[in-house]
Amino acid sequence: MRSLSRAEVREVDRRAIEDFGLPGIVLMENAGRNAAALLHALAPSATIAIACGKGNNAGDGFVMARHLENLGHAVGLLLAGDPAEHRGDAATQWRVVERAGIPFERLADGSPADWETSLARVDWIVDALLGTGATGAPRGAIATAIEAINAASRRRDVHVLAVDLPSGMDCDTGLPPGACVRADVTATFVARKIGFEHPAAAALTGDVHVLDIGVPRTLLADIGLA
Repeated sequence: MRSLSRAEVREVDRRAIEDFGLPGIVLMENAGRNAAALLHALAPSATIAIACGKGNNAGDGFVMARHLENLGHAVGLLLAGDPAEHRGDAATQWRVVERAGIPFERLADGSPADWETSLARVDWIVDALLGTGATGAPRGAIATAIEAINAASRRRDVHVLAVDLPSGMDCDTGLPPGACVRADVTATFVARKIGFEHPAAAALTGDVHVLDIGVPRTLLADIGLA
């Protein structure tokens, strides 16, 4: 199976939604549920923190939180942005986890020490900060969160799962223009990303697992993935 560029990832989503009538929130639900199942298989009794940004990558993280809780994990959300700024499918998923009572902390203005304190009591960290559409060096709370995640994973026996790609990595080049999460596992959707082929990328992605999100096989065949 070939790898996808940033533009191709967007086109797969667009065609699944517009040409096949598959709602975006279904794709998000499938992505988060399957990523949660992967993490549960890797660590059935882990305590988990999910670091979330502002976009659809955060929406995947919200879905993961719900399914991981259903699977029996102690799970909490660490928010690098204001929940009121979520839009579309991510906003819907946020309302679900908020009403479900899943614990969360607002760390948009948190210091590195605040982030490290919140990450100190977990076995696994889920990186749901930035997705494939992100370009340029991470800034503000996102950069703080990335540095704290990396510090936590260096200091003790805590593991990191990145959602779709490690936050800070450029989808097309595989290179980080600034701070970048160093993951043990990357749960990527539909296909590997073209940047993963760069020789330096493996040190950031860790083991890559390609997960299905329900994109119709006809569409995958059209773009050479089936």
